[in-house]
Amino acid sequence: MSKLNPDGMAAQKLVVLGGGESGVGAALLGQAKGFDVFVSDKGPLLDNYRAVLRDAGIPFEEGHHTEARILQADEVVKSPGIPEKVPLVQQLKAKGIPVISEIELAARYTRAKLIGITGSNGKTTTTLLIYHLLKTAGLNVGLAGNIGDSFARQVIDDTFDYYVLELSSFQLDDMYQTRLHTAILLNITPDHLDRYEYNFQHYVNSKFRILQNMQPQDNFIYFRENPAIADELAKRSPDVNRLPVSLEQAVNPGGYLQNGRLIAGYGEQAFNLDMAELPLKGPHNAINMLSAILAAQSVGVNSEAIAEGLGTFKNAAHRLEPTGTVNGVQFINDSKATNVDSVFYALASMEVPTIWIAGGLDKGNDYSQLDRLVRQKVKALICLGKDNRKLTEYFTGIVPLVYETQDMKDAVAKGLAWAQPGDVVLLSPACASFDLFRNYEDRGNQFKEAVQRLVDSR
Repeated sequence: MSKLNPDGMAAQKLVVLGGGESGVGAALLGQAKGFDVFVSDKGPLLDNYRAVLRDAGIPFEEGHHTEARILQADEVVKSPGIPEKVPLVQQLKAKGIPVISEIELAARYTRAKLIGITGSNGKTTTTLLIYHLLKTAGLNVGLAGNIGDSFARQVIDDTFDYYVLELSSFQLDDMYQTRLHTAILLNITPDHLDRYEYNFQHYVNSKFRILQNMQPQDNFIYFRENPAIADELAKRSPDVNRLPVSLEQAVNPGGYLQNGRLIAGYGEQAFNLDMAELPLKGPHNAINMLSAILAAQSVGVNSEAIAEGLGTFKNAAHRLEPTGTVNGVQFINDSKATNVDSVFYALASMEVPTIWIAGGLDKGNDYSQLDRLVRQKVKALICLGKDNRKLTEYFTGIVPLVYETQDMKDAVAKGLAWAQPGDVVLLSPACASFDLFRNYEDRGNQFKEAVQRLVDSR
């Protein structure tokens, strides 16, 4: 028997594929809005999500997909982790059943202004920073998307005036009507190409979906020196209020770095602060901070509140995270750096001789863009992976000392042995973690534990 909505009509069938944070949130929102909801996950659900669905009386299955039931849906919310090319999704599309993201569903039911952030690198830092700036300024703001609590679950009560949303390309791919009032595009470099037929332009197109539905008065913040962004903007010329970020020249309106100072102007707002006074370091964080400053200015946060927020911000773990100092040697955990572009910015941030720990599952890396920085900054390379051939072959002759290991404790000990007081041992892998670790967090945590053992033994 079909479920009826409050008007006595048959409720629309909403199927949610994936029972994680976003899927369960979408299911709860769908139920709250009168949908006949069913959740299907090909794997096992976590205990807490299973309990939430049971308490809400939402039917679900785990360990398999009942295709006949799923193909009866009026609409499907798909987890961003499920590729579009899987047969079930292809069957849904062949039947003309809309397949959307949790973000798309939730955006229908909120009155809040939406600030969205995407990019190949720096999304989480910039998202957290914008949220922190708005919250410390006293704005009523929520945090969601690819970070934090489900956007859909928060929208059930819809108590916030603003949402700051970290958006992956996978989430953007299943967004169609969502309008962002402020969109930030930090950079586009090759990543996740296995989901895009190994065609970089397809990935670029995905990132630029952040602009769809924006209106001329909406704000588009972007890094103007990223080649892929610059090339695409020349082709598209979107009708939005452009606020470029530059490390090379003054821009007005926009934000730029000049003589070590962050300078940003939007409307009558003007911001000027020495970056040396702030906890985030390096050129990549200048881009992140300028983007966040412009986003905060776009919703009326004043310069004094922005400066206060920048000074009190603490970044997420595994992103150039100071981890400990032993015998005058500083250890830095940048395990989130899973591609070459991230390592480029990490090495550019180093101001002292560096022992670099890299390696893992190579994603087709081109290390040539690191040549100049490695020659300038890196005194030794420790390769931490099951197969280090590509790293060792490339950097032997460029780096004076190269060492291979498959053990994190050994890598940290070797880093300390090779370092002099004042040096840095930097874990910035340039590779995925899945050869030796569960994920990048596991890799970073093992690094921190190994460093802490050295600290405790002194």
